[in-house]
Amino acid sequence: MNIPFSPPYIDDSVIAEVTDSLRSGWITTGPKVKALEAEIEKLSGTQRALCVNSWTTGAIMVLRWLGVKPGDEVIIPAYTYCATALAVLWAGATPVMADSGEDLNISVDAIRRAITPRTKAIIPVDIAGWPCDYQAIMALVQEPEIKALFQPTSPVMEKMGRITVINDSAHSIGSRYKDRYSGTETDIAIFSLHAVKNVTTAEGGAICLNMPAPFDNEQLYNELRLKSLNCQTKDAFTKSKAGGWRYDIVGMGMKANMADVNAAIGLAQIRQYDHMLRERKRIFQTYDELFSRQPWAILPVSHQGYRESSYHVYTLRIRDITEEQRDAIISEISKSQVAVNVHFIPLPMLTLFRDMGYDINDYPQAYRNFAHEISLPCYPQLDDEKVRFVADTVIKAYQTVINEQ
Repeated sequence: MNIPFSPPYIDDSVIAEVTDSLRSGWITTGPKVKALEAEIEKLSGTQRALCVNSWTTGAIMVLRWLGVKPGDEVIIPAYTYCATALAVLWAGATPVMADSGEDLNISVDAIRRAITPRTKAIIPVDIAGWPCDYQAIMALVQEPEIKALFQPTSPVMEKMGRITVINDSAHSIGSRYKDRYSGTETDIAIFSLHAVKNVTTAEGGAICLNMPAPFDNEQLYNELRLKSLNCQTKDAFTKSKAGGWRYDIVGMGMKANMADVNAAIGLAQIRQYDHMLRERKRIFQTYDELFSRQPWAILPVSHQGYRESSYHVYTLRIRDITEEQRDAIISEISKSQVAVNVHFIPLPMLTLFRDMGYDINDYPQAYRNFAHEISLPCYPQLDDEKVRFVADTVIKAYQTVINEQ
C-alpha cells in the first residue's frame, strides 16, 4: 500500500472553481481572491483578511509595516520552520529564539526570559495546528513591567505602545481557541495556504488583521493591499478596464498578491472545510486509539480545555529513543511505502542559523521534541484501512529497530 504524506485535496468542486477562473479570462488578482478573503473572514472572525502569495511574504510585509530596523529583535521559537526566522531577517530585524514546551509550542516562560528593550514583536507558532497559550502571551505583553521595557523605533510602534504579537498560524486554520476558530487571538495572525496545508491555494497565505484601537483595520487592509501590489494605485483588474490605463506608484511596495486561479482552489476547499476538518479529526482519533496501547508512544495534544487543534499533522513522539533510532524507524517505515516526515529540524541545527551563532544546546526541549518526533499522514483522503496500515507500519518499525539494538 503506497501512502503519500500530504497530497492536496482536489475534488470536482475544486476543478470546477479553477475551470471557472480559467474560462473567465481573468486569472490574476480579482473577484475570486476577494471571495476567498470573505470566506476566511467568516471562518476566522477576523476583522479583515488579505490574501498574499505566501505566509513568508505576508510576514515580511507585516514586519516592514511595523517598522522593524537593524538592532530590533523579534522573538520566535527555536522549533519551527525556517520561514519564521527568514521573514524576520528579510524585514531587517534579528530573530531571538526561545525554547519550546512539551506540547511542541513556544514556552511562555522562555518568551519572558527573551524580552529586552530591543524586543518589538513576538511570533508564536501553532505547531501542527495546536494553538499556543495566547491568553498567557497576550497578558505578558500587557504587564506594566514589560510595557515599561518597550522602546518603539517607528511611528507604528509608538502608536502601539507595546510589543506586537503576530501569530504564525501557518498550520492552524480551523483550530479553535475559546470556542472560536483561530485567527483573532493576537494582533495579527497569518495563515499559510501552501500545497500541504489544510486549505491550499497551491502557494499562498492570508493576513488576518485584529489590531487594537486606535488602529483602523479597514484602513490597514487597504494599506497592505496597496503594498502587496507594488504600491500601484490601480490593480491589474481595474487597470484593464477601457480607458483605465493610467496609474501611479505611491510608495515602496512589493509583489505579494495572490492570483484568482490560485484563490479558486482555496475557495472550493474552504466552502467544505467543516467536512474536511471532521475527516482530519477522525484520523487523529483513530491514531490515538491505536497508539494509546503502546507504552512508548507520546500522543500529540489535540483537545484540551478551550483549545482544539486543526488536526494538520499527527506529531507522534517516541519515548526514550535517540535521534539516530528515530531516523532508523523512519527508514524502516519507508520500506512499506508509507511517507512520514519530521516537524521540524530546530533552527539552530540548520547551517544558516548555526553559522550565525545559534546553538541547539541552548534549546534542550526543542531538541528533545525533534529527536523523538515522527509526523504521520493526516488528510481527508485517508480511509480507516489506510490509517490502520500506517499505525501498524509504525509499530512494527519501532519493534524492529528497538529489538535490533
